[in-house]
Amino acid sequence: MTIAIASILAIIVLGFIVMVREKDLPEPEPVSPFAHLDERKAAIYDSLRDAQFEFRVGKLSEDDYQQTKKQLQKELAIVMAEVDRIKGTLPAPAVEPKPKKARPLNRVPIHAPVAARNSSRRSSSAANAASR
Repeated sequence: MTIAIASILAIIVLGFIVMVREKDLPEPEPVSPFAHLDERKAAIYDSLRDAQFEFRVGKLSEDDYQQTKKQLQKELAIVMAEVDRIKGTLPAPAVEPKPKKARPLNRVPIHAPVAARNSSRRSSSAANAASR
């Protein structure tokens, strides 16, 4: 009897897990039109860093380094131009109005507690001097 109840309970749990409703699934994150360009830009920067390192270590000659650097800079310029082109075709994002800053409830000057503390120190030091 216990095995039958456990089996039925296991079937119910598995059915619940498998039968996920479409509306219960979270919305997929929107794909950025810049994602592949950002990856390419990062790869170009990495290649530039690697070329500079290899030049400093002595693995690349000055001519090879300059040629590689210029080629990578041209690729980077193409990628950046593509980013600018895509940004120009996208609609402007909706700008939400900034909320007004809340004003402080009490308008006590900041220096007031310091002045009160200093006056209490003066009075206590004066009392200490009088008692000596």
